[in-house]
Amino acid sequence: MEAFDVDTTSMKNRIGERRKDFPILQRQMNGKPLVFLDSAASSQKPDVVTSAIKSYYDKTHANVHRGVYQLSQEATDAFEKSRATIQSFINAKHSHEVIFVRGCTEGINLVASSYGDAFIREGDEVIITTLEHHSNIVPWQMVCEKKGANLKVVHVDEAGEIDLDDYKSKLSSKVKMVAVNHISNTLGTINPVKQMIDMAHELDIPVLVDGAQATPHMKIDVQALDADFYVFSGHKMYGPTGIGVLYGKEHWLNKMPPYHGGGEMIKTVTFEKTTYNELPFKFEAGTPNIADSIGLAAAVDYIGEIGLDVISEHENDLLNYGTDLLSSIEGMRFIGTAKAKAGVISFLVGDIHPYDIGTLLDKQGIAVRTGHHCTQPLMDHYGIPGTVRASFGLYNNMEDLDRLYEALTRAVNILS
Repeated sequence: MEAFDVDTTSMKNRIGERRKDFPILQRQMNGKPLVFLDSAASSQKPDVVTSAIKSYYDKTHANVHRGVYQLSQEATDAFEKSRATIQSFINAKHSHEVIFVRGCTEGINLVASSYGDAFIREGDEVIITTLEHHSNIVPWQMVCEKKGANLKVVHVDEAGEIDLDDYKSKLSSKVKMVAVNHISNTLGTINPVKQMIDMAHELDIPVLVDGAQATPHMKIDVQALDADFYVFSGHKMYGPTGIGVLYGKEHWLNKMPPYHGGGEMIKTVTFEKTTYNELPFKFEAGTPNIADSIGLAAAVDYIGEIGLDVISEHENDLLNYGTDLLSSIEGMRFIGTAKAKAGVISFLVGDIHPYDIGTLLDKQGIAVRTGHHCTQPLMDHYGIPGTVRASFGLYNNMEDLDRLYEALTRAVNILS
């Protein structure tokens, strides 16, 4: 983990220079310099990530684990080095506990399907929360419908914080899985997942943590959390699309059946019987996404070079500055005011529809997300159709928020 422990003072002085690493930020939109405030949906990519992918295709490409020739061995070494980089990044005990998947959604579906087939029965229960992304709702609904199990939802309060008393009341011997996000993509709430894991483990209930929004913003130590499963996507953390990670404790992954069948996940095949491969290959059927795995490792190295402590502090400064700035706009209503928050500001202004605000902001070069953010049940909880969401990455600065404030003020004046 040493690569991710850096001198925060020296790095903080240089984080502003990192904007130049992202070529897309030089673009203009509608004749205005781009202000990108939608990193919670998908972050932009630094040169080092795209260069790593191009270098792989230009110099190293071959299929992995299958060739005795040098090029295949070089590709295999690069691919498995990426796995070791991820292992260090999240402090997994073993590299074979790191499973490459297409993204957070596939990782959750893998666990819901594979674990669900093996361990969930009629009358059992699965616990989620009101804060969950659709990707951490629908897979559990599917397995519950298939098995005749029941999905239990833990409430959140007006601030967007999980009601731990409600959570405790729902824990029982019937519960076979708790699935909760680490950080809410819509509200930015940082959930008390360590406490929730400890409470579940008192009843021997495993916990899956959706870490899609956490890995770009804070240090993750899966052993310290004692998470049974932890999933995240590369494209949220300055890496490529189409690649993500499922971390699972070795003993759970060994007990779970394969998710897909085909090459790589087998040891032997006859027409009568197939013997499955060892971890991690048991869950990586077919030719993997080699190039984007290497790109993800490059993103992790990039984050590590800057330092997650530095990134977190920088984004917290942006959050505080942006919240203070926007609060002066008449009719401003913040949705999600948890004490512990990441770099997300979700809001409404008076009776103006969020789509209308987003459209006028776009005309001024400001990219924000509008709508329900794949959290429709959470929007129903607040009785609203959606929000305008500004979310930050390490490349954002105070000037971006000044631009947002000015553009939003103009939009509100037009729409009011």
